[in-house]
Amino acid sequence: VVILSLLMYPVLRSLALQLHSAITGSYISGTHSIAFINCLNEQIAKDIARAIMDKKLAAYVNILPKSLALYFWKGELEESTEVLLLVKTRTSKIEELSNYVRSIHPFEIPEIISLPIDQGNPLYLKWIEESVPRD
Repeated sequence: VVILSLLMYPVLRSLALQLHSAITGSYISGTHSIAFINCLNEQIAKDIARAIMDKKLAAYVNILPKSLALYFWKGELEESTEVLLLVKTRTSKIEELSNYVRSIHPFEIPEIISLPIDQGNPLYLKWIEESVPRD
């Protein structure tokens, strides 16, 4: 019984938070995330952003202009310019988003990292929720 209780805790906690959110209208921290994806140039960034949107893996994608990047690659210090995508989505979609982007991205190891959204404009967060279909 103790083991079953421990195994069920995350599921029960999640359901309790969702119920609390539905009743009170409060936001559950971490329900949505921002993913950062680097791209070689603006055209690749636009193509990946459009593909993400076409698959309904995000509600919104910002394409930030070129920035200088310094990094180690295969033991050497490299310098290049990159374009950054900021992808707003459900946290539950991050794995699918990451898998999809890796399948279409030209980089051998693309940067795809995410951070949970702790708080924000409730109307904007609700819009993300409505724009990205559930799993």
